[in-house]
Amino acid sequence: MILIIDFGSQYNQLIARRVREHEVYCQIDPPQDIDIEKIKKSDLEGIILSGGPSSIYEENSPKIDSRIFDLGVPVLGICYGMQFMVNALGGSVERAEKREYGLAEFSIKSENTIFKGINNEIKTWMSHGDSIVSIPENFDVIGSTENTKFAAIEDKDKGLYGLQFHPEVEHTENGRDMISNFLFEVCKCKKSWTMETFAQDTIDQIKEQVGDKKVILGLSGGVDSSVAALLIHKAIGKNLTCIFVDNGLLRKNEGANLKKTLSHHLDMNIIFVDAVSEFLKPLAGVTDPEKKRKIIGNVFMDVFDREASKIKDADFLAQGTLYPDVIESKSAFGGPTAVIKSHHNVGGLPEDMKLKLVEPLKYLFKDEVRKLGEEIGLPDELVWRQPFPGPGLGIRIMGEISKKKLEILREADDLLLKEVKEGGFYKELWQSFAVLLPIKSVGVMGDLRTYENTIVIRAVTSKDAMTADWAKLPHDFLGKVSNAIINQVDGVNRVVYDITSKPPGTIEWE
Repeated sequence: MILIIDFGSQYNQLIARRVREHEVYCQIDPPQDIDIEKIKKSDLEGIILSGGPSSIYEENSPKIDSRIFDLGVPVLGICYGMQFMVNALGGSVERAEKREYGLAEFSIKSENTIFKGINNEIKTWMSHGDSIVSIPENFDVIGSTENTKFAAIEDKDKGLYGLQFHPEVEHTENGRDMISNFLFEVCKCKKSWTMETFAQDTIDQIKEQVGDKKVILGLSGGVDSSVAALLIHKAIGKNLTCIFVDNGLLRKNEGANLKKTLSHHLDMNIIFVDAVSEFLKPLAGVTDPEKKRKIIGNVFMDVFDREASKIKDADFLAQGTLYPDVIESKSAFGGPTAVIKSHHNVGGLPEDMKLKLVEPLKYLFKDEVRKLGEEIGLPDELVWRQPFPGPGLGIRIMGEISKKKLEILREADDLLLKEVKEGGFYKELWQSFAVLLPIKSVGVMGDLRTYENTIVIRAVTSKDAMTADWAKLPHDFLGKVSNAIINQVDGVNRVVYDITSKPPGTIEWE
């Protein structure tokens, strides 16, 4: 395993993805979770120190025990991680006279393992306001830029490497090769991280954890909960009971379609609950997005608890929690992370919950979950189903939720998805959906003046939803979707397209 220590970098998950692309397993931990004694007893093959927004000389900058450099385990420090390494081992770091942000011409100064097979002159992605002014004993300079003398350093005997730039981002030429060299040339890792091995290992772990006890799982029909359900079912069979709650905020015919798909393909215990009125009544008149989320979440827990209590002798609750949820729930500085949206699984459970958790996907990214789903035989329509938020259409209707608004949005969203699938874009897009705005505008239909609603089309591309770019769909296609929605959905006379990336926006509108 490779351990990635997160010093607060916006790229920490990207580092993990690059390692796993090479079929090597890795985990991300914040500095406060690092235990030197545990590391000594582990089978760790290498450590990567991430970048971060802090300056090493600041009082509250993140730090770890410097003994980590004496364990005989190779270490790669990136940006702040490199500066921490230098400072901990006797070098010095100061505020740079010339900061470096963006692309920089980088020159390799000597033959070394980390740059094996890479051209001497490459472009790298820099993001630092501090620079190293002296390096520790036994370190050599192996690369520089015009503004940064110590842009890459190594202590070959100890297997310690520092890169001031970010090899994990696409902008750095041969960045994947550098990470590959660290993994296989320096750490001597073997390619053993595959979905086949993960699936079997996880099934075995579930069997060991659960034994002959019963497990309850809230099934949404999304890829995460469906993969988790099938994985657990393979481990414990009929001792798993799934609960699907229809909250009235689903897409058109979604409940019926999911019931048909799940019942047909997955031979497991599934309870379908119609709780539409229980959700819509408390949402009446509520416009604040966070209040809507909390109401939906609280009602769901009440309904789920009621149904779960009918299942006697259950000891475990299963969730489709993913690795980004786990990482975002931790802070590199030991404090609370900023709340962007509050419907992730992590952190949303009651403190007095008596059931023990089963989270078989908590170390996977979304694309890895899809690969796992294919590996264990999940039907294609579930594996490739686009993500759908827990609060459903409740956060795609801006402002107050009503039955009429839900009808309008369902029809518009259904037409959009049909066109996306027929156009061959569905698998290319991370998400594609309609949003109903609390805005009416003047239009002309059939020579008559109209004053109707506005629909937003949102379509994005992404790997794991941590960042996303708006999809560059063909204009003719967008025109076709717009015409279909305006002509076929009563109450809509205007369609607009959202061209905001994440960041600065989020994928969902609320």
